[in-house]
Formats: sequence, structure tokens, C-alpha cells
Amino acid sequence: MTASLPDKAQGPVTRLCTHTLTSLHYGDADLVEDLLGKKTFTEVMLMQILQRAPRPVDMRITDAVLIVLMEHGLTPSAIATRLIYMSAPENLQGAVASGLLAVGSSFVGTMENCSVLLDRIQAAADPQAEALAIARHHKAQRSAVPGFGHHLHKPVDPRAYKLLDLARAEPELQGDKVRALEQLSTAVDEVAGRPITINATGAVAALLGEIGVPTAVMRGFAVISRAAGLVAHIVEEQQSPSGRFIWDTIDHAIPYVGQGGKGDHA
Repeated sequence: MTASLPDKAQGPVTRLCTHTLTSLHYGDADLVEDLLGKKTFTEVMLMQILQRAPRPVDMRITDAVLIVLMEHGLTPSAIATRLIYMSAPENLQGAVASGLLAVGSSFVGTMENCSVLLDRIQAAADPQAEALAIARHHKAQRSAVPGFGHHLHKPVDPRAYKLLDLARAEPELQGDKVRALEQLSTAVDEVAGRPITINATGAVAALLGEIGVPTAVMRGFAVISRAAGLVAHIVEEQQSPSGRFIWDTIDHAIPYVGQGGKGDHA
């Protein structure tokens, strides 16, 4: 029997977790008896977020996505984490949180922006025409199409193409999101007049879409993955501090151009 939806008049409810004096449940699963030692973190995470039992393919795709998003060197999020940790080493969680605030529409979290476009292409009566309209709009706006181009990886972003190969090798996936991304890629290249690489977050948008992750939730996977990467940056900061060097470098590299201090004498 299908469980009935709650009466809105009764107020909000939760299905994520409950506990008694002697037990704790994640949904219907007993944490101690059903999960600990029997399920992986990825499996339980997907069970909680997707609110269904994940398939093996879901876990393979999710693991690949989480690994790809975990690290990319001294990015704005990693720099923020290192500087905050330098300032407040007693507050590890604050340092990680500061780095996570940089997961947005410009860095790391751009899969959400790309997924919106893939949803549009899938819903269109003429997907290829919609893809061309998207590409032409961004060219007219002189803005990059989310999920395309990379300032470091040229001529292609190898992470993206490996992720797409992994998805194509999974017969259980429908392939609709990957096809939409391919259609958008063709349109982007045509409008640009040259090949533009699909980047990692573009591929991530397609892969998460393939396993049923809603567009509005995708950035959460970047947050989960990048949190682990930022903890690693803190470990390295503890062993080989760079925060002071970053601060000093910026202090010397960006000159003051106002009038203050010009009349001072030693």
C-alpha cells in the first residue's frame, strides 16, 4: 500500500530520521542493525538524499562525481579555507565552511547552471534548435555557456570526457541527459566556430541527471565532495603553512594608489 501524503493542516513532517531510547533509524533502516558495517557512506547518502534505495550504478556514478569534484588545487575555496584556518586554527569547521561559501555559479557549483540548460533541451519540441538558441544567446551576451570551456584544461578537459565515457558504459542509464549535453556541445562548437571543451561540471550535470538527482539539489554534491577536499587542505596547512605567504604575496602585489601616507616622513 502506498503511504498517504501528510495533511498540510497537520504541519511539517520528516521521514529522514527518528530515535528511541535504544535505537536510531535513518528512514526505515535501523542504523546499528541495517547500516553500520553493511552499507557504504555513498549508499546511505544517496538513500537519504534521493529517498530511495540506490542501485549499484547510482553509487558508481556518484563516487566518480565526488572524486572529480573534491580537488582542483589552490582554488578560491581552498585559499579561503587556508586563510581562515591561519586566522582561527581552533575553528576547523569555520575554515571549511568559508571555503564552501565559494561553491557557487562561477566555481565548482556550475553543474546546476548547466543542468538547467539540459532540462530545457530535453523539454523542447526541437532539442537541437533549443541548443542552438542557448548557444547563440550566450554568444550575444558574451558569456560562457555553463558547463563549457576551461581556463586551465585545453584543448579538452580530460575529466569530463572520462565521466561521459563512464556513463555511456552503463546500460542501466537512459542516456537522455548525456545526449542533451552532446547536442548542446555541437551547438556551442557551431556558434563559436571552433571546438569548445565540455568541462567537468558540465559532465557532472549530465551524470547526476542520469541517476535522477534534481537540478536544484546538484550543487549539494559539490558541497559534500569539496568539504572533504578542504579538510585535506587544512591538513596540509598544518604541515606546511601557506596562509601567511598568500597574505604577504597579495599585500606586496597589490599597490596602494591613494594619497594616504604620501606626506609622511620617516
